Amino acid sequence: MSNERKDLWGIDLGGTKAEGVVLGPGGLKDILFRDRVPTGAENGYEHILGQINKLVGMMESRMGYRPAHLGIGTPGTLDPRLGTMKGCNSECMNGQPMKKDLERILKLE
Repeated sequence: MSNERKDLWGIDLGGTKAEGVVLGPGGLKDILFRDRVPTGAENGYEHILGQINKLVGMMESRMGYRPAHLGIGTPGTLDPRLGTMKGCNSECMNGQPMKKDLERILKLE
């Protein structure tokens, strides 16, 4: 199901946890969902992707729909030329095409 609502979905990806939040029209005064999962970064890049997918599944289950878009803050930056991550404190993410991988796994933009 597509997000026809105007809720904002976001994930804060850190070195040890990924926290998901869905905000309603009232913004920070209207938190509809908030939860976190450990990244398990010591288990590698693919594990981190799996944990993000798990978190989005939790968000979808709670909200009853899947968003059309999802914002993600990362512990590094995306090199716009190469499309890969750099400067991440979770070193397994460096050099990885995280945006492309998440778009594929989550089927989102």
